[in-house]
Order: sequence, then C-alpha cells, then structure tokens
Amino acid sequence: MSNKPSIPQGTRDFGPEVVRKRQYIFNTIRSVFELYGFQPLETPAMENLETLMGKYGEEGDKLIFKILNNGLNDPKNQEKSRAGFEKVMEGKNSKDLTERALKYDLTIPFARYVAMNHGQLTFPFKRYQIQPVWRADRPQRGRYREFYQCDADVVGSKSLLNEVELVNIYNEVFTQLGLSGYELRINSRKILAALAEFCGGAEKMIDITIAIDKLDKIGLDKVKEELTQRGLNDEQISTIEKYLLINGSNEEKLNQIEQLLGHLEIGKLGIEELKYVVGNSQLTTDHADSRQPDKVGNSPLILDFTLARGLNYYTGIIFEAKGPATVKMGSIGGGGRYDDLTGLFGVPNIPGVGISFGVDRICDVLEELNLFPEDVYTGTQVLFFNMGAQESARAFNAMQLLRKQGVRCELYHESAKMDKQFKYAEKKNIGFIVIIGSTEIQNNTGVVKNLKTGTQQTVALADLNNKLFI
Repeated sequence: MSNKPSIPQGTRDFGPEVVRKRQYIFNTIRSVFELYGFQPLETPAMENLETLMGKYGEEGDKLIFKILNNGLNDPKNQEKSRAGFEKVMEGKNSKDLTERALKYDLTIPFARYVAMNHGQLTFPFKRYQIQPVWRADRPQRGRYREFYQCDADVVGSKSLLNEVELVNIYNEVFTQLGLSGYELRINSRKILAALAEFCGGAEKMIDITIAIDKLDKIGLDKVKEELTQRGLNDEQISTIEKYLLINGSNEEKLNQIEQLLGHLEIGKLGIEELKYVVGNSQLTTDHADSRQPDKVGNSPLILDFTLARGLNYYTGIIFEAKGPATVKMGSIGGGGRYDDLTGLFGVPNIPGVGISFGVDRICDVLEELNLFPEDVYTGTQVLFFNMGAQESARAFNAMQLLRKQGVRCELYHESAKMDKQFKYAEKKNIGFIVIIGSTEIQNNTGVVKNLKTGTQQTVALADLNNKLFI
C-alpha cells in the first residue's frame, strides 16, 4: 500500500483562488516597479555555494539550503562523498559533498549578475525581480521555507533620491492594496556603526546588531543579557540602553540621536542621510505608530533606531515595512543601501540600494483584513449551458466569438440537468450564463442571465458582445 502523498514541511500548494490573490499582489507590485522605470530580471533557483555563504551574517548562513552534488552514486565519486560527509558531520563545509545551494534572497544573486555583466549594463541600472527563495527556517505562521520575494534595486548611484523613490514605491504599492495603517520604519547602518564605535570599536558592530535585532522578540532585559554574554561591559550596555529607549516624533528622535552620537563622524553622516530621506519623502497616509498611539495621521515613515536588520552587506539607510498594528505579523518588506556589494565578487565601487516585498505575508495580511477586491476571485466570466449536441455546437461558435473579444468563457462539458450546470457556475463564482436551447436555435438567439442580480434577457447571437458581461 502506497504512502499518503505529502509535500515538504514549510512549502505549500496554491489552488486557483489563492493563485489569483497572489497574482493580484504581483501585478500591483510589478505595475508600480514599471511606473518607476525598473526593468525585469530573473536568476537561477540555485547558486554556487561560495556565492551565498558569508553574506547574510552568522544567523542567515545557517538557513541556507545546500544541495548535494549530483553523481554521488558514481563509484569514482563515492570516496569523495564519504570524505565530504565526514567533514559535514564535523560542522565543516565540503565541496566534495555540496557545491551549490538554493538562493536565500534575490539581492546577492543580483549582485553576482551585475558583477558578471557590468560591462554591458547602463548605469544606474534599475531592476526588479519576482521569484521564489528558500530558507531552512522553522516553519510557522507567516514564515515558510519556500516563498516569493519581489525586489527592486538601483545600482551605480549613491544619490539618496533613490531611497526617497523606494519609500514612495512602498507607499504606492500599499496604498493600491488598501493597506492603510502600514508602517515603514527606517534607520541607518551608519548610526549603528557609530553606536559600535562609541561602545568600544567597529568589531562590536555585529554583536550589537544581532542582539538588538531581537528586541521585539525577547525584550530589553534579554537583549542586555545577550550583550553581556557577547562581552560588552556595563557602561557600554548602559549606552546601548539609552539608544534603544529613544522615542517621540521623528524630529524629537533626530535631536536625541544627535546628542548621543552626533559628535562621531560616521554618526553625523547617518543623521544627515536620515534627515534627507525623511524630509523629502512627504508621505501623508493615515496611520498610527504602535509606539505612539496618540500620533494619528502622521507619515507612515517612522525613524526607528532599534531597527538593525542583521544582513552584513548593508552600509547606509535600512528599511522595514510592517502591516497595520491590528494584524499580528512580522515584517512585510525591507531593504537598504549596500555601497560595495559587487566588491564581494571582485567588481568594486558599484553602490546600490534596494527593497523587497514579502508577498506571502502581504497575502496573509490582506486575507485577514478582507482587502482583496471581489473581482480577484473571478476566472470564467460566462458559462454556456450544454443543452444537447446541436445546441452545444451553436453555443461553441458563439463562445469562440466572445473569446475573440476578450471575454473569458467556457461551455459545460456535457449535456446535463440545468440544476447541475447552475451549481457548477455558482461554485466557480461565474457571473453570467448563456442558454441556447432548441427555441433559441430557431430564433438565432441566446438567453443571457446575470447570476448576481437574477435578471435575464434574450439577445440575438449576432449581438452577443463583451459589453453584456460587465
């Protein structure tokens, strides 16, 4: 007896209704990317392991899905694979066992693409990419092992105008999706670098960012405990605590950070960048800051110095988008500036900045808030009833003429009782039916019924057109 079929944990099948919802989100995001002058790009599902490793921080590297080398059953490769397996069991990487991995995100493969093709590209190069990525994470609500990302990146420009445009892309997409109350949090890695410098040196940067990136999950006391374990002293932890407790309006936060870190050159640079982006974005979407519930109607762009985003390649402005406070969900987007990402691949001095949309989480948020438009569920617009051989032949001809006008139609697959055909139309959310029986054949007409309103009319087959089915 065969086992019951299943799929890998953390992956999902998508039925027609869910695919339509996801396509609605993809199409909305794609149209905004195109509106802002971005071009489409695709990269392979897998990359060489060395392309990915060491780019995502110590936590991220653990989540990379490695792929076993092919040909391990070949006798010539068995000794190599045994040696490779022993290395892996010791916690080491081995090219004898795995040389490739599924891509963890879209940014590093994009940087690899730019490094390989920079001689043929026109800079600034603006690209968008909508493809799946894979992470060996523990599956839970809103977190999957296979999921889609939608990225937009600009490379070959240091202008902060790019950051301002990306802020407005987020706002345009979320506004079109009806996600009022979203938050776009912003910080700078330069600010975090200044904090590290103030607390003993640049080598503290990774320890500090990894710890404070967990603030929302584990709370301030646990963050302080982790910082102690990572070797920071009481005075340094006290400074970090002051930093994490900065609050108020964007203007008030900028004043506080200036007092704490403005005397350091890198801190001053980070503050100037934040002032520029916040000052030029001019967003006016109704929202409520969850940390400032009295501040309603402000810009959804919120300065958040606790935002760390532990990816090692960020060097400047960083973003994190969150859904409305009424929905318990993690980030639904994020990104930032990386001024030398292609330098990792031997092509230095190509700056870039990019953002990503988490489509799976956005889909969950829209579902919970009932924000999908009603017509997103509509596939077939018109069902032609099958009333017999002669009738269905006439119906097929009429249906083909409507298809040429862009009307999505189908003919019921066999002659059946009308009740059965009505139920089929209802289950598929089809809005209209056309019935051509023996009387209609004689008169060269069809009965058109609107299933939502219950109204019906007899129409000459020559007059069947797309305007009848709006």
